[in-house]
Amino acid sequence: MGDTGTVRDRSAVRAYIGSFTSAGGRGVLAADVDPETGALTLTGGSDAVADPSFLALAGPVLHAVSETAAGAVAAFDVTGPAPRPLGAPVPVDGAAPTHLSLAAGHLLTANYTSGSVTALPLAEDGTARPAAAVLRHEGDGPVTDRQAGPHAHQVLPDPSGRWIVSVDLGTDSVRICALDPATGALTLHAETALRPGTGPRHLAFHPAGTHAYVLNELAPTLTVCRWDAEAGVLEPLGETPVVPEGTPGPSYPSEVVVAPDGRFLWAAVRGDDTLAVLALAPDGAAAALVATVPCGGTWPRDLTLDPSGRHLYAANERSGDVTWFALDPETGTPARAGSVEAPAASCVVLG
Repeated sequence: MGDTGTVRDRSAVRAYIGSFTSAGGRGVLAADVDPETGALTLTGGSDAVADPSFLALAGPVLHAVSETAAGAVAAFDVTGPAPRPLGAPVPVDGAAPTHLSLAAGHLLTANYTSGSVTALPLAEDGTARPAAAVLRHEGDGPVTDRQAGPHAHQVLPDPSGRWIVSVDLGTDSVRICALDPATGALTLHAETALRPGTGPRHLAFHPAGTHAYVLNELAPTLTVCRWDAEAGVLEPLGETPVVPEGTPGPSYPSEVVVAPDGRFLWAAVRGDDTLAVLALAPDGAAAALVATVPCGGTWPRDLTLDPSGRHLYAANERSGDVTWFALDPETGTPARAGSVEAPAASCVVLG
């Protein structure tokens, strides 16, 4: 897909899809979003960067990891119908970055293979500058083929903005760090151990900021945690299945999102190719599996909720599509509403 050169309406909602170019993906795709139906209409794309598997949007600049052995981030101008690369990719000094987010004037990446987190300062034009700091994780876990060493899978700021939280699949733990806005230095503050062998992958915070929900890849469960933003302490409260009892598996949960009103939580589960619906307690301190529905494709790697809480999007990697769902406001149950072709889809973000 090419860029027609037309400047798009910045008030319109847009979607951006990341994919694995090494598996036949088209790089980064852009799409218009119908605000009523949630439908996506592709408008352009760029394959200028290898394996842009995860994305983060900051106004007119879209950031992407390049999930390669060398490890890099890339920036795109998204003021037009197709993403336009902004300069060359910037190394993250880590291998296979799988996730990125923005905090305190920095771009943060979770580097899976090297088991580290990188902070890169942002320039005035919104692009990343060379890495300012790399925090290396340490440890391992009992699942020897997946946990021989640390594997940072996600990094994000907490809702208060005080802390940086990184989830490590290899060490069965979540690390709480402080980020120095002036220097980019990352300082370990605390580490929360989860049940050995669960393989935590991603977490999402409750909108009240008092609880966090850690989705485990190696055990199809969700760990409910209390979050104390003042002290920077994450306290596990219990685990909840994200697949029905007796499900044969193997099941590999991938992504978790929470409703804006805090009533429901959704998790994508690969292997089963399902979306799990969990009801949250009024205070956010407990979760219960209430339903599962087909994800609309195969191997749902990512899950995204639109800001209104009305539509849910699943990036189905192996079937090569992004499927959208209408959410029942009373039950939280997703109903498939449509899909768009996106080979090797790995991520979808809205903005």
